[in-house]
Amino acid sequence: MERDEQKKPLLGDRTSNVQEEEVLPPPGEKFGKRHLLAVLAFLGFFNVYCLRVNLSVALVAMVNNTKKIDNHSIDACPTTHGSDNSTTKQGDLNWDESTQGIVLGSFFYGYIVTQLPGGWLAEVFGAKKLFGFGVLSTAALTLLTPVVINHLGLGAFIALRVIEGLGEGVTFPAMSAMWGKWAPLWERSKLAGFTYAGAQLGTVISMPISGILCDSDLFGGWPSVFYIFGLLGCLWFVVWMFVVYDTPAKHPTISLDERSYIETSIGLKQRVRTPWKAILTSKAVWGICAGHFANNWGFYTMLTSLPSYMKHILNFDISENGFVSALPYVVCCICQTSSGQIADFIRKNGYLSTKNTRKMFMTLGLMLPAVLMFCIGYAGCNHIVVVTLLTFAVGLGGLCMGGFNVNHLDIAPNFSGTLMGISNCLATIPGFVGPYIVGQLTNNNQTRAQWQIVFYICSGVYLAGTILYLLLAEGSEQPWNNQGGDVLTFAGQSSGQAPIQSYDRDVHVSGIPYKHLNEEK
Repeated sequence: MERDEQKKPLLGDRTSNVQEEEVLPPPGEKFGKRHLLAVLAFLGFFNVYCLRVNLSVALVAMVNNTKKIDNHSIDACPTTHGSDNSTTKQGDLNWDESTQGIVLGSFFYGYIVTQLPGGWLAEVFGAKKLFGFGVLSTAALTLLTPVVINHLGLGAFIALRVIEGLGEGVTFPAMSAMWGKWAPLWERSKLAGFTYAGAQLGTVISMPISGILCDSDLFGGWPSVFYIFGLLGCLWFVVWMFVVYDTPAKHPTISLDERSYIETSIGLKQRVRTPWKAILTSKAVWGICAGHFANNWGFYTMLTSLPSYMKHILNFDISENGFVSALPYVVCCICQTSSGQIADFIRKNGYLSTKNTRKMFMTLGLMLPAVLMFCIGYAGCNHIVVVTLLTFAVGLGGLCMGGFNVNHLDIAPNFSGTLMGISNCLATIPGFVGPYIVGQLTNNNQTRAQWQIVFYICSGVYLAGTILYLLLAEGSEQPWNNQGGDVLTFAGQSSGQAPIQSYDRDVHVSGIPYKHLNEEK
Protein backbone atom coordinates (compact mmCIF):
# COMPACT_ATOMS: atom_id res chain seq x y z
CA MET A 1 0.00 0.00 0.00
CA GLU A 2 2.79 2.38 0.92
CA ARG A 3 4.59 1.46 -2.30
CA ASP A 4 1.50 2.30 -4.36
CA GLU A 5 1.17 5.64 -2.63
CA GLN A 6 4.78 6.45 -3.43
CA LYS A 7 4.19 5.97 -7.15
CA LYS A 8 1.28 8.39 -7.19
CA PRO A 9 2.04 11.96 -8.27
CA LEU A 10 2.95 14.03 -5.24
CA LEU A 11 0.99 16.98 -6.50
CA GLY A 12 -2.43 15.44 -6.91
CA ASP A 13 -4.62 15.02 -9.95
CA ARG A 14 -5.82 18.51 -10.71
CA THR A 15 -4.31 20.80 -13.30
CA SER A 16 -3.05 24.30 -13.25
CA ASN A 17 -1.25 26.13 -16.00
CA VAL A 18 1.00 28.24 -13.81
CA GLN A 19 3.43 28.25 -11.00
CA GLU A 20 2.85 30.42 -7.98
CA GLU A 21 6.51 31.10 -7.38
CA GLU A 22 9.85 30.37 -8.93
CA VAL A 23 10.61 26.69 -8.45
CA LEU A 24 14.05 26.15 -6.95
CA PRO A 25 16.15 22.97 -6.62
CA PRO A 26 16.15 21.25 -3.23
CA PRO A 27 18.38 23.18 -0.79
CA GLY A 28 21.87 21.75 -0.48
CA GLU A 29 21.38 19.36 -3.40
CA LYS A 30 24.56 18.52 -5.29
CA PHE A 31 23.81 15.32 -7.18
CA GLY A 32 20.26 14.07 -7.64
CA LYS A 33 18.67 11.17 -9.47
CA ARG A 34 18.12 13.33 -12.55
CA HIS A 35 21.87 13.94 -12.61
CA LEU A 36 22.52 10.20 -12.35
CA LEU A 37 20.13 9.71 -15.26
CA ALA A 38 22.10 12.32 -17.22
CA VAL A 39 25.39 10.49 -16.57
CA LEU A 40 24.02 7.10 -17.64
CA ALA A 41 22.30 8.63 -20.66
CA PHE A 42 25.60 10.34 -21.53
CA LEU A 43 27.32 6.95 -21.43
CA GLY A 44 24.47 5.50 -23.46
CA PHE A 45 25.02 7.98 -26.27
CA PHE A 46 28.76 7.44 -25.86
CA ASN A 47 28.14 3.79 -26.76
CA VAL A 48 25.64 4.69 -29.48
CA TYR A 49 28.23 6.72 -31.37
CA CYS A 50 31.08 4.31 -30.73
CA LEU A 51 28.94 1.67 -32.42
CA ARG A 52 27.96 4.01 -35.24
CA VAL A 53 31.33 5.61 -35.98
CA ASN A 54 33.79 2.73 -35.69
CA LEU A 55 33.02 1.55 -39.24
CA SER A 56 34.14 4.90 -40.71
CA VAL A 57 37.70 4.28 -39.49
CA ALA A 58 37.69 0.49 -39.78
CA LEU A 59 36.59 0.69 -43.41
CA VAL A 60 39.87 2.39 -44.29
CA ALA A 61 41.69 -0.72 -43.03
CA MET A 62 39.17 -3.22 -44.39
CA VAL A 63 39.46 -2.10 -48.04
CA ASN A 64 42.42 -2.93 -50.29
CA ASN A 65 43.23 0.36 -52.00
CA THR A 66 46.32 -0.85 -53.85
CA LYS A 67 44.26 -2.95 -56.27
CA LYS A 68 42.28 0.10 -57.37
CA ILE A 69 45.04 2.66 -57.55
CA ASP A 70 45.70 2.34 -61.29
CA ASN A 71 42.12 3.28 -62.13
CA HIS A 72 42.09 6.35 -59.90
CA SER A 73 42.53 10.00 -60.68
CA ILE A 74 44.37 11.29 -57.62
CA ASP A 75 45.25 14.83 -56.63
CA ALA A 76 46.41 14.44 -53.05
CA CYS A 77 48.53 16.59 -50.83
CA PRO A 78 52.18 15.61 -50.33
CA THR A 79 53.10 13.66 -47.23
CA THR A 80 54.80 16.24 -45.04
CA HIS A 81 54.10 14.82 -41.60
CA GLY A 82 56.37 11.83 -41.60
CA SER A 83 53.86 9.13 -42.47
CA ASP A 84 53.56 7.05 -45.58
CA ASN A 85 50.28 5.48 -46.63
CA SER A 86 52.11 2.88 -48.65
CA THR A 87 53.25 1.20 -45.46
CA THR A 88 49.72 0.95 -44.07
CA LYS A 89 48.28 -2.55 -43.85
CA GLN A 90 45.80 -3.21 -46.65
CA GLY A 91 42.53 -5.06 -46.24
CA ASP A 92 41.04 -7.79 -48.37
CA LEU A 93 37.83 -6.10 -49.54
CA ASN A 94 37.73 -4.74 -53.07
CA TRP A 95 35.07 -2.05 -52.58
CA ASP A 96 35.33 1.15 -54.60
CA GLU A 97 34.30 4.55 -53.22
CA SER A 98 30.76 4.22 -54.52
CA THR A 99 30.30 0.91 -52.73
CA GLN A 100 31.86 2.33 -49.58
CA GLY A 101 29.39 5.22 -49.69
CA ILE A 102 26.49 2.77 -49.83
CA VAL A 103 27.93 0.73 -46.96
CA LEU A 104 28.43 3.82 -44.78
CA GLY A 105 24.94 5.08 -45.52
CA SER A 106 23.13 1.74 -45.11
CA PHE A 107 22.86 2.18 -41.34
CA PHE A 108 20.65 5.21 -41.85
CA TYR A 109 18.13 3.36 -44.03
CA GLY A 110 17.12 1.46 -40.94
CA TYR A 111 17.67 4.40 -38.61
CA ILE A 112 15.10 6.57 -40.39
CA VAL A 113 12.34 3.95 -40.14
CA THR A 114 12.13 3.84 -36.33
CA GLN A 115 12.27 7.59 -35.62
CA LEU A 116 8.52 8.23 -35.51
CA PRO A 117 7.58 4.92 -33.87
CA GLY A 118 10.38 5.50 -31.35
CA GLY A 119 8.98 8.79 -30.13
CA TRP A 120 5.43 7.47 -29.89
CA LEU A 121 6.42 4.22 -28.17
CA ALA A 122 8.53 6.09 -25.63
CA GLU A 123 5.64 8.37 -24.70
CA VAL A 124 3.12 5.54 -24.43
CA PHE A 125 5.15 2.68 -22.95
CA GLY A 126 8.13 4.41 -21.35
CA ALA A 127 11.55 5.44 -22.61
CA LYS A 128 13.77 3.37 -20.30
CA LYS A 129 13.37 -0.01 -21.96
CA LEU A 130 13.11 1.44 -25.44
CA PHE A 131 16.40 3.32 -25.13
CA GLY A 132 18.13 0.42 -23.40
CA PHE A 133 17.10 -2.27 -25.86
CA GLY A 134 17.80 0.08 -28.78
CA VAL A 135 21.45 0.30 -27.71
CA LEU A 136 21.64 -3.40 -26.83
CA SER A 137 20.38 -4.55 -30.22
CA THR A 138 22.97 -2.45 -32.03
CA ALA A 139 25.74 -3.66 -29.72
CA ALA A 140 24.84 -7.33 -30.15
CA LEU A 141 24.69 -7.03 -33.94
CA THR A 142 28.01 -5.17 -33.97
CA LEU A 143 29.62 -8.23 -32.39
CA LEU A 144 28.50 -10.22 -35.44
CA THR A 145 29.99 -7.82 -37.99
CA PRO A 146 33.32 -9.62 -38.71
CA VAL A 147 31.58 -12.98 -39.12
CA VAL A 148 28.99 -11.53 -41.50
CA ILE A 149 31.60 -9.75 -43.63
CA ASN A 150 33.98 -12.70 -43.86
CA HIS A 151 31.43 -15.45 -44.39
CA LEU A 152 28.25 -13.92 -45.82
CA GLY A 153 29.51 -11.08 -47.97
CA LEU A 154 28.62 -7.50 -48.88
CA GLY A 155 24.85 -7.91 -49.20
CA ALA A 156 24.51 -9.52 -45.79
CA PHE A 157 26.70 -6.83 -44.23
CA ILE A 158 24.55 -4.05 -45.68
CA ALA A 159 21.45 -5.81 -44.34
CA LEU A 160 23.11 -6.09 -40.91
CA ARG A 161 23.84 -2.36 -40.87
CA VAL A 162 20.25 -1.59 -41.83
CA ILE A 163 19.00 -3.70 -38.91
CA GLU A 164 21.46 -1.98 -36.56
CA GLY A 165 19.98 1.32 -37.67
CA LEU A 166 16.48 0.06 -36.87
CA GLY A 167 17.53 -0.59 -33.27
CA GLU A 168 19.46 2.62 -32.78
CA GLY A 169 16.80 4.77 -34.41
CA VAL A 170 14.70 4.87 -31.25
CA THR A 171 17.46 6.29 -29.03
CA PHE A 172 17.11 10.03 -29.61
CA PRO A 173 13.28 10.11 -29.57
CA ALA A 174 13.27 7.94 -26.44
CA MET A 175 15.70 10.22 -24.63
CA SER A 176 13.76 13.32 -25.63
CA ALA A 177 10.64 11.73 -24.14
CA MET A 178 12.61 10.77 -21.02
CA TRP A 179 13.74 14.35 -20.43
CA GLY A 180 10.17 15.51 -20.97
CA LYS A 181 9.46 13.78 -17.63
CA TRP A 182 12.75 14.37 -15.81
CA ALA A 183 14.18 17.78 -16.85
CA PRO A 184 13.05 20.82 -14.80
CA LEU A 185 12.20 23.92 -16.81
CA TRP A 186 15.45 25.83 -16.31
CA GLU A 187 17.66 22.73 -16.61
CA ARG A 188 16.48 21.49 -20.01
CA SER A 189 19.36 22.76 -22.11
CA LYS A 190 21.93 21.82 -19.49
CA LEU A 191 20.76 18.24 -18.93
CA ALA A 192 20.01 17.54 -22.58
CA GLY A 193 23.24 19.18 -23.71
CA PHE A 194 25.31 17.09 -21.34
CA THR A 195 23.47 13.92 -22.34
CA TYR A 196 23.91 14.35 -26.09
CA ALA A 197 27.55 15.41 -25.64
CA GLY A 198 28.14 11.73 -24.92
CA ALA A 199 27.71 11.15 -28.64
CA GLN A 200 30.60 13.48 -29.40
CA LEU A 201 32.82 11.94 -26.74
CA GLY A 202 32.00 8.53 -28.18
CA THR A 203 33.23 9.79 -31.54
CA VAL A 204 36.33 11.33 -29.96
CA ILE A 205 37.25 8.10 -28.20
CA SER A 206 36.20 5.55 -30.82
CA MET A 207 37.98 7.10 -33.81
CA PRO A 208 41.55 7.04 -32.47
CA ILE A 209 41.02 3.74 -30.64
CA SER A 210 39.58 2.24 -33.83
CA GLY A 211 42.67 3.41 -35.72
CA ILE A 212 45.00 1.86 -33.13
CA LEU A 213 43.05 -1.42 -33.08
CA CYS A 214 43.02 -1.63 -36.88
CA ASP A 215 46.78 -1.15 -36.91
CA SER A 216 47.27 -3.89 -34.32
CA ASP A 217 47.08 -7.67 -34.51
CA LEU A 218 44.44 -8.01 -31.78
CA PHE A 219 41.71 -10.35 -33.04
CA GLY A 220 43.08 -9.88 -36.55
CA GLY A 221 43.16 -6.07 -36.59
CA TRP A 222 39.95 -4.41 -37.75
CA PRO A 223 37.58 -7.11 -36.35
CA SER A 224 38.68 -6.10 -32.84
CA VAL A 225 36.97 -2.72 -33.35
CA PHE A 226 33.58 -4.39 -33.53
CA TYR A 227 34.21 -6.91 -30.75
CA ILE A 228 35.38 -4.36 -28.17
CA PHE A 229 32.77 -1.66 -28.77
CA GLY A 230 29.98 -4.24 -29.05
CA LEU A 231 30.92 -5.69 -25.68
CA LEU A 232 30.99 -2.24 -24.05
CA GLY A 233 27.47 -1.57 -25.28
CA CYS A 234 26.18 -4.81 -23.76
CA LEU A 235 27.77 -4.03 -20.38
CA TRP A 236 26.24 -0.55 -20.35
CA PHE A 237 22.78 -2.04 -20.94
CA VAL A 238 22.95 -4.09 -17.75
CA VAL A 239 23.72 -1.02 -15.63
CA TRP A 240 21.05 1.07 -17.34
CA MET A 241 18.26 -1.44 -16.73
CA PHE A 242 19.06 -1.76 -13.02
CA VAL A 243 19.54 1.93 -12.21
CA VAL A 244 17.17 4.02 -14.38
CA TYR A 245 13.41 4.57 -14.03
CA ASP A 246 10.91 6.11 -16.46
CA THR A 247 9.63 8.86 -14.17
CA PRO A 248 10.51 10.42 -10.81
CA ALA A 249 7.31 8.91 -9.37
CA LYS A 250 8.54 5.39 -10.20
CA HIS A 251 12.02 5.85 -8.73
CA PRO A 252 12.24 3.98 -5.39
CA THR A 253 15.06 5.98 -3.82
CA ILE A 254 14.58 9.53 -5.11
CA SER A 255 14.25 12.13 -2.37
CA LEU A 256 10.84 13.67 -1.85
CA ASP A 257 12.34 17.12 -2.30
CA GLU A 258 13.84 16.32 -5.70
CA ARG A 259 10.72 14.52 -6.87
CA SER A 260 8.52 17.44 -5.83
CA TYR A 261 10.90 19.91 -7.51
CA ILE A 262 10.83 18.04 -10.83
CA GLU A 263 7.07 17.48 -10.86
CA THR A 264 6.35 21.05 -9.80
CA SER A 265 8.61 22.46 -12.49
CA ILE A 266 7.52 20.41 -15.50
CA GLY A 267 4.08 19.17 -14.44
CA LEU A 268 2.60 15.72 -14.61
CA LYS A 269 1.39 14.15 -17.83
CA GLN A 270 -1.55 12.07 -18.88
CA ARG A 271 -1.64 9.80 -21.89
CA VAL A 272 -3.46 11.71 -24.58
CA ARG A 273 -3.96 11.47 -28.28
CA THR A 274 -1.17 12.92 -30.34
CA PRO A 275 -2.45 16.00 -32.26
CA TRP A 276 -0.88 14.93 -35.54
CA LYS A 277 -2.61 17.54 -37.72
CA ALA A 278 -1.58 20.41 -35.45
CA ILE A 279 1.98 19.10 -35.24
CA LEU A 280 2.40 18.62 -38.98
CA THR A 281 0.97 22.07 -39.77
CA SER A 282 3.02 23.88 -37.12
CA LYS A 283 5.65 26.23 -38.52
CA ALA A 284 7.60 25.86 -35.28
CA VAL A 285 7.95 22.12 -35.91
CA TRP A 286 9.11 22.68 -39.47
CA GLY A 287 11.62 25.26 -38.26
CA ILE A 288 13.13 22.63 -35.96
CA CYS A 289 13.17 20.13 -38.83
CA ALA A 290 15.00 22.58 -41.12
CA GLY A 291 17.66 23.35 -38.52
CA HIS A 292 18.05 19.69 -37.58
CA PHE A 293 18.39 18.64 -41.24
CA ALA A 294 21.04 21.27 -41.97
CA ASN A 295 23.06 20.47 -38.85
CA ASN A 296 22.99 16.74 -39.61
CA TRP A 297 23.98 17.22 -43.24
CA GLY A 298 27.41 18.52 -42.35
CA PHE A 299 27.71 16.34 -39.27
CA TYR A 300 26.89 13.02 -40.94
CA THR A 301 28.79 13.79 -44.14
CA MET A 302 31.94 14.44 -42.14
CA LEU A 303 31.27 11.66 -39.63
CA THR A 304 31.18 9.01 -42.34
CA SER A 305 33.62 10.48 -44.86
CA LEU A 306 36.27 12.43 -42.93
CA PRO A 307 38.58 9.41 -42.39
CA SER A 308 38.55 8.82 -46.14
CA TYR A 309 39.48 12.44 -46.81
CA MET A 310 42.27 12.25 -44.24
CA LYS A 311 43.67 9.13 -45.89
CA HIS A 312 43.33 9.89 -49.60
CA ILE A 313 43.83 13.67 -49.70
CA LEU A 314 45.85 14.57 -46.60
CA ASN A 315 47.75 11.25 -46.61
CA PHE A 316 47.46 10.39 -42.93
CA ASP A 317 48.07 6.73 -42.09
CA ILE A 318 45.45 4.69 -40.24
CA SER A 319 46.62 5.38 -36.68
CA GLU A 320 47.09 9.12 -37.32
CA ASN A 321 43.81 9.15 -39.22
CA GLY A 322 41.80 8.12 -36.19
CA PHE A 323 43.34 10.78 -33.96
CA VAL A 324 43.06 13.64 -36.45
CA SER A 325 39.52 12.67 -37.47
CA ALA A 326 38.51 12.81 -33.81
CA LEU A 327 39.67 16.40 -33.27
CA PRO A 328 36.47 18.03 -34.59
CA TYR A 329 34.40 16.05 -32.12
CA VAL A 330 36.49 17.21 -29.17
CA VAL A 331 35.46 20.76 -30.08
CA CYS A 332 31.90 19.62 -30.76
CA CYS A 333 31.65 17.97 -27.34
CA ILE A 334 32.85 21.15 -25.62
CA CYS A 335 30.45 23.31 -27.65
CA GLN A 336 27.47 21.07 -26.95
CA THR A 337 28.03 21.00 -23.21
CA SER A 338 28.80 24.71 -22.86
CA SER A 339 26.03 25.92 -25.18
CA GLY A 340 23.41 24.14 -23.10
CA GLN A 341 24.70 25.78 -19.92
CA ILE A 342 24.91 29.22 -21.51
CA ALA A 343 21.47 28.95 -23.14
CA ASP A 344 19.82 28.16 -19.80
CA PHE A 345 21.69 31.03 -18.14
CA ILE A 346 20.55 33.50 -20.82
CA ARG A 347 16.93 32.35 -20.62
CA LYS A 348 16.72 32.15 -16.84
CA ASN A 349 18.10 35.67 -16.38
CA GLY A 350 15.89 37.15 -19.07
CA TYR A 351 18.71 38.42 -21.30
CA LEU A 352 16.98 36.93 -24.35
CA SER A 353 13.69 35.21 -24.91
CA THR A 354 13.71 31.45 -25.43
CA LYS A 355 13.01 31.96 -29.14
CA ASN A 356 15.83 34.43 -29.64
CA THR A 357 18.21 32.30 -27.58
CA ARG A 358 17.52 29.29 -29.80
CA LYS A 359 17.91 31.38 -32.96
CA MET A 360 21.19 32.87 -31.78
CA PHE A 361 22.74 29.48 -31.12
CA MET A 362 21.44 28.06 -34.40
CA THR A 363 22.90 30.98 -36.36
CA LEU A 364 26.29 30.51 -34.71
CA GLY A 365 26.15 26.71 -34.99
CA LEU A 366 25.32 26.70 -38.70
CA MET A 367 26.84 29.85 -40.21
CA LEU A 368 30.28 29.62 -38.61
CA PRO A 369 30.75 26.06 -39.98
CA ALA A 370 29.37 27.23 -43.37
CA VAL A 371 32.06 29.92 -43.66
CA LEU A 372 34.84 27.59 -42.50
CA MET A 373 33.79 24.79 -44.89
CA PHE A 374 33.83 27.29 -47.75
CA CYS A 375 37.37 28.39 -46.86
CA ILE A 376 38.90 24.89 -46.90
CA GLY A 377 39.47 25.03 -50.64
CA TYR A 378 41.63 28.13 -50.26
CA ALA A 379 43.95 26.53 -47.70
CA GLY A 380 45.68 24.40 -50.33
CA CYS A 381 47.79 21.60 -48.86
CA ASN A 382 48.70 23.32 -45.64
CA HIS A 383 47.89 20.42 -43.35
CA ILE A 384 47.72 22.49 -40.20
CA VAL A 385 45.34 25.06 -41.68
CA VAL A 386 43.11 22.45 -43.34
CA VAL A 387 42.85 20.33 -40.20
CA THR A 388 42.15 23.45 -38.12
CA LEU A 389 39.39 24.60 -40.48
CA LEU A 390 37.83 21.13 -40.52
CA THR A 391 38.09 20.83 -36.75
CA PHE A 392 36.16 24.02 -36.11
CA ALA A 393 33.82 23.63 -39.09
CA VAL A 394 32.53 20.38 -37.63
CA GLY A 395 33.08 21.21 -33.96
CA LEU A 396 31.23 24.52 -33.84
CA GLY A 397 28.14 22.70 -35.05
CA GLY A 398 27.82 21.62 -31.42
CA LEU A 399 26.50 25.11 -30.62
CA CYS A 400 23.23 23.97 -32.15
CA MET A 401 22.64 22.09 -28.89
CA GLY A 402 21.46 25.41 -27.48
CA GLY A 403 19.14 25.68 -30.49
CA PHE A 404 17.01 23.05 -32.20
CA ASN A 405 18.07 20.09 -30.08
CA VAL A 406 16.05 21.19 -27.05
CA ASN A 407 13.51 23.30 -28.92
CA HIS A 408 11.14 20.30 -28.94
CA LEU A 409 10.82 20.64 -25.16
CA ASP A 410 10.15 24.38 -25.45
CA ILE A 411 7.22 24.16 -27.80
CA ALA A 412 5.59 20.88 -26.73
CA PRO A 413 7.05 19.05 -23.71
CA ASN A 414 4.06 16.68 -23.72
CA PHE A 415 5.00 15.43 -27.20
CA SER A 416 8.76 16.01 -27.19
CA GLY A 417 9.50 12.39 -28.10
CA THR A 418 7.19 12.52 -31.09
CA LEU A 419 8.67 15.83 -32.24
CA MET A 420 12.20 14.48 -31.92
CA GLY A 421 11.09 11.46 -33.94
CA ILE A 422 9.75 13.69 -36.71
CA SER A 423 12.74 16.02 -36.92
CA ASN A 424 15.30 13.24 -36.53
CA CYS A 425 13.50 11.21 -39.19
CA LEU A 426 13.95 14.00 -41.74
CA ALA A 427 17.43 14.78 -40.42
CA THR A 428 18.47 11.16 -40.98
CA ILE A 429 18.19 11.61 -44.76
CA PRO A 430 21.66 13.24 -44.86
CA GLY A 431 23.01 10.09 -43.20
CA PHE A 432 22.61 8.09 -46.42
CA VAL A 433 22.41 10.84 -49.05
CA GLY A 434 25.61 12.56 -47.85
CA PRO A 435 27.89 9.48 -48.06
CA TYR A 436 26.28 8.52 -51.38
CA ILE A 437 27.06 11.94 -52.89
CA VAL A 438 30.62 11.78 -51.56
CA GLY A 439 30.99 8.31 -53.08
CA GLN A 440 29.72 9.47 -56.46
CA LEU A 441 31.89 12.59 -56.52
CA THR A 442 35.09 10.82 -55.47
CA ASN A 443 34.63 7.39 -57.10
CA ASN A 444 37.92 6.78 -58.93
CA ASN A 445 38.45 10.52 -58.64
CA GLN A 446 40.08 11.31 -55.29
CA THR A 447 41.00 14.95 -55.90
CA ARG A 448 40.98 18.07 -53.79
CA ALA A 449 38.65 19.71 -56.31
CA GLN A 450 36.03 16.96 -55.91
CA TRP A 451 36.23 17.13 -52.14
CA GLN A 452 35.84 20.90 -52.26
CA ILE A 453 32.49 20.35 -53.97
CA VAL A 454 31.51 18.25 -50.95
CA PHE A 455 32.43 21.15 -48.66
CA TYR A 456 30.56 23.69 -50.83
CA ILE A 457 27.41 21.57 -50.66
CA CYS A 458 27.67 21.47 -46.87
CA SER A 459 28.01 25.26 -46.74
CA GLY A 460 24.94 25.73 -48.92
CA VAL A 461 22.81 23.41 -46.80
CA TYR A 462 23.97 25.18 -43.63
CA LEU A 463 22.93 28.55 -45.09
CA ALA A 464 19.50 27.30 -46.17
CA GLY A 465 18.88 25.71 -42.77
CA THR A 466 19.79 28.93 -40.97
CA ILE A 467 17.36 31.01 -43.03
CA LEU A 468 14.48 28.58 -42.57
CA TYR A 469 15.05 28.24 -38.83
CA LEU A 470 15.14 32.01 -38.35
CA LEU A 471 11.88 32.37 -40.27
CA LEU A 472 9.94 29.51 -38.66
CA ALA A 473 11.23 28.71 -35.18
CA GLU A 474 9.33 29.54 -31.99
CA GLY A 475 10.28 29.42 -28.33
CA SER A 476 6.91 29.35 -26.60
CA GLU A 477 4.71 26.41 -25.74
CA GLN A 478 2.33 25.79 -28.64
CA PRO A 479 -1.46 25.77 -28.06
CA TRP A 480 -1.86 22.18 -29.25
CA ASN A 481 0.45 20.95 -26.47
CA ASN A 482 -2.30 21.75 -23.94
CA GLN A 483 -5.36 20.70 -25.91
CA GLY A 484 -8.05 19.47 -23.58
CA GLY A 485 -5.95 20.17 -20.48
CA ASP A 486 -3.58 17.37 -21.33
CA VAL A 487 -0.57 18.72 -19.47
CA LEU A 488 -0.71 18.85 -15.69
CA THR A 489 1.34 21.64 -14.13
CA PHE A 490 1.25 22.37 -10.45
CA ALA A 491 2.81 24.51 -7.78
CA GLY A 492 3.23 23.48 -4.19
CA GLN A 493 5.38 24.34 -1.23
CA SER A 494 6.33 20.81 -0.28
CA SER A 495 5.86 17.23 -1.35
CA GLY A 496 2.49 15.78 -0.59
CA GLN A 497 0.66 19.09 -0.68
CA ALA A 498 -2.64 19.41 -2.43
CA PRO A 499 -2.44 21.36 -5.68
CA ILE A 500 -2.89 25.07 -5.43
CA GLN A 501 -5.65 26.96 -7.16
CA SER A 502 -5.34 27.92 -10.80
CA TYR A 503 -3.99 31.32 -11.73
CA ASP A 504 -4.15 33.49 -14.77
CA ARG A 505 -1.19 32.98 -17.14
CA ASP A 506 -0.04 36.56 -16.55
CA VAL A 507 0.27 36.12 -12.78
CA HIS A 508 3.70 37.17 -11.52
CA VAL A 509 6.20 34.61 -10.31
CA SER A 510 8.89 36.16 -8.13
CA GLY A 511 8.31 39.43 -9.96
CA ILE A 512 8.41 37.74 -13.40
CA PRO A 513 5.22 37.13 -15.38
CA TYR A 514 4.52 33.43 -15.76
CA LYS A 515 4.38 33.83 -19.50
CA HIS A 516 8.10 34.68 -19.27
CA LEU A 517 8.74 30.97 -18.70
CA ASN A 518 7.73 30.20 -22.27
CA GLU A 519 7.82 33.71 -23.55
CA GLU A 520 7.58 35.23 -26.99
CA LYS A 521 9.53 38.44 -27.46
